[in-house]
Amino acid sequence: MTFVLDGFDTDAFVTATLAEDMGEGGDVTSAAVIPAGARFTAVMDSRDAIIVCGLEIAAAFFRRMDPDAAIELLVADGAQVPPGTALMRITGGARALLTAERSALNTVQHLSGIATLTRAYVDRIAGTGATLLDTRKTIPGLRRLEKYATRTGGAKNHRMGLWDAAMIKDNHVAVAGGVGPAAALAKAAGIADIIVEVDRIDQIAPALDAGATHLLLDNMPPAMLREAVGIVAGRVPTEASGGVTLETIRAIAETGVTYVSVGRITQSAPAADIGLDFAAA
Repeated sequence: MTFVLDGFDTDAFVTATLAEDMGEGGDVTSAAVIPAGARFTAVMDSRDAIIVCGLEIAAAFFRRMDPDAAIELLVADGAQVPPGTALMRITGGARALLTAERSALNTVQHLSGIATLTRAYVDRIAGTGATLLDTRKTIPGLRRLEKYATRTGGAKNHRMGLWDAAMIKDNHVAVAGGVGPAAALAKAAGIADIIVEVDRIDQIAPALDAGATHLLLDNMPPAMLREAVGIVAGRVPTEASGGVTLETIRAIAETGVTYVSVGRITQSAPAADIGLDFAAA
């Protein structure tokens, strides 16, 4: 099975990642210690309670090193599993599989960590009517994968990059001369989706009047968020953003905002504890 994700080249990612790990000398440890014909059977399992993400990409590393490896995915991405759950069973050439091990584990640990933290935020706002959004606070080169992981955890993707919506933030406002002029310029440029960041109540009307299609309510406390939501009155979606934590997100979501965006789910997610251990064939 080939992992397919719009805009992401799995083959190129696997090639580049293995090249980084192997360098010019290859896996000198496995070459020295493991007999050329040795076989290896192992089970990848989770030591944490996690939301699984990235298994098919991990499998692609093993298949690249041993195209004939027998790989069984025991759960699917998005599964919520307890500690001790077997995720994958593989059998193949020992040298090849051990060479791929770290790259495969790094990927599934990172993505599962993001999906797991994302789910914690999603669960915290359940029943409020608000939707969790991710942000562009991603590791360069991994955005498509990390945003896949946030979707796996239950969030909705915000814009993918600079190209798919205008997001007018404080520095744009400072240069353009205000939220109204900035939004008007974006509208005049023919941009359909115009997100305008406001951090004061008096910026809401000028932004809407100039053509904002989405308001980002930046670093507003809950009382101010409620006031802002009332003023907007459903004319455009509203998004609370800025310093949101697991401890504060519920109160923020209960203000009536459409979305809450959280950079921490990609920027600060700890890697899931997932290992690969020798198993009897």
